[in-house]
Amino acid sequence: MSPDVVGLVGIILMLMIFLTGMPVTYVMALVGWLGFSYIVSPEAGLQLLARDMVGTFQSSTLVVVPLFTLMGQFALQAGVSKRLYEVAHRFTGAMPGGLAMATVLACTGFGAVCGSSTATAATMATVGLPEMSRRNYSPALATGAVASGGSLGMLMPPSVVLIVYGVLTEASIGRLFVAGIIPALLIAHLFIVAIAVVCWLRPKACPVGESYSWADKFAALREVGEVILVFLLVLGGLVRGWFTEIEAGGVGAMLMLMVGLARRQMTWLAFRKALNDTLWTSCMTMMLVAGAVVFGHFLTITRIPFAVAELVAGLDWPAWAVIVAIGAVYLIGGCIIDALALVMLTVPIFLPIVTGLGFDTIWFGVIIVLLTQMGVITPPVGINVYVVQGIARDVKLEAIFKGSMPFLVALIVGMLILVTFPLIATWLPDQVYQHLAVGR
Repeated sequence: MSPDVVGLVGIILMLMIFLTGMPVTYVMALVGWLGFSYIVSPEAGLQLLARDMVGTFQSSTLVVVPLFTLMGQFALQAGVSKRLYEVAHRFTGAMPGGLAMATVLACTGFGAVCGSSTATAATMATVGLPEMSRRNYSPALATGAVASGGSLGMLMPPSVVLIVYGVLTEASIGRLFVAGIIPALLIAHLFIVAIAVVCWLRPKACPVGESYSWADKFAALREVGEVILVFLLVLGGLVRGWFTEIEAGGVGAMLMLMVGLARRQMTWLAFRKALNDTLWTSCMTMMLVAGAVVFGHFLTITRIPFAVAELVAGLDWPAWAVIVAIGAVYLIGGCIIDALALVMLTVPIFLPIVTGLGFDTIWFGVIIVLLTQMGVITPPVGINVYVVQGIARDVKLEAIFKGSMPFLVALIVGMLILVTFPLIATWLPDQVYQHLAVGR
C-alpha cells in the first residue's frame, strides 16, 4: 500500500479503537508506531517510539504543564474558589439568575489561576450548586451554568490547552495567554446574556437573591486581592520578560502556596492532595502529548496533512468557509474525543491549511480552544457534564446537557464574532508586545 493509503487506514483504525474505550494516548501511540513500522521498518518504528516517548518527558518546554497545574491545585486548596464566588454573588445576587451569573464570573476568576476546565467545573460545583439549590434554582440551569462556566478554565490564562497548542505549533505561550483574555471575558459576558435570556423566558427557574450595598461589594473585593495580584504578577512578568514560561509557572505556584499558608488553609493533607492531583494531571497530559507526537510523525511520512492542505487550496473555497468546515470537524470530534486529545490529533493536519490561508497562528489557537470548549458540554463525551453529574447525583445527565444548550449557543455566537473580528484575539497581544519592544 502507498503511504497515503496506509495513513487513511491508520486514521480509520484509530477511530474504531477509540470506540472500545481504550485510552486515547495509547491508541495514538500504537497506531502511529504500527503505521511508521509498516512504511519504514520495524526497527525504525521502535526507535521512533522510544525517541518520542523519552523526548516528550525530557522536554523542558512541557515543564510548564505541571507547574501551572500545581498553581491551580494550590489555589483550590487555599479556598480561592469560595472567595471568588462570594465576591461575584455580592455583585450579581440581586438580579434574576444572579447566582448562576455569579458562578460564571467565579469560574472566570478561578480559571485565571487554574487552567483546567474539569477542575474549574468540579470546584465551582461544590461551591455554587448548594447555594442555587437552596434558592430553588432550576436544576438544569444551575448544573448547566457550572458545567459551561467551567469551560472558561480552558480559555482564561494560564490554560493547559493553550500551553499544549503553543508547544505543538512553537507559538509564543505568552502571546497565547494574553490573546485568551479578551475572548474569555467576551464568552463570560455571552454566558451571562444566555442566563438572562433563560430567566426572561422562564422566570421561575431564576429566583431573585438578596442585594448588598456598594460598601459590602467593595469590601468583598479585598478577599480576592491576592488572587488578582498573583494573576497580574505571573502574566505581567511573563510578557515583560522578567521570567520565562517555566519560571512563571514556578512563581505562580509558590505565590499560591504562600497565599494558602498565610490564610492557614494549606494543611499538610491539602498540600499532599495538591501534589498528588498535579502529578496525575501532568502525567496524563504528557502521555497524551507523547502519543500525539508518535502519531504526528506517522502522519508526516504519509504526507496526509500536506495532501489535505493542497486539496483545500485546490477547492478555491473562501477562507471563511474553510474555517467553518474546520470548526464543524472540531464540533463533531469534540462530541466523541477528549478536548486535549482532539487538539493534539488535529493541529498537525489543520495548521498548514490555516497558515497557508494567511490566518494568524495565535488567533487560530484561541479559535481551537473555543471549539473544544463546546466539546466539554456536548454529548456523548461532555466531560464537564459528567464531572458535575458526579457531584449533583440527584440531577439527571439529560437535564445537565439540556441546561448547557443555551451556553453552547453562546459559544457558537462567540466563535462567529471572533471569526468575523479576529482583532478581538490578536489586538491585545500585539499592543502589549509592541509596547514592550518600544520600551526596550
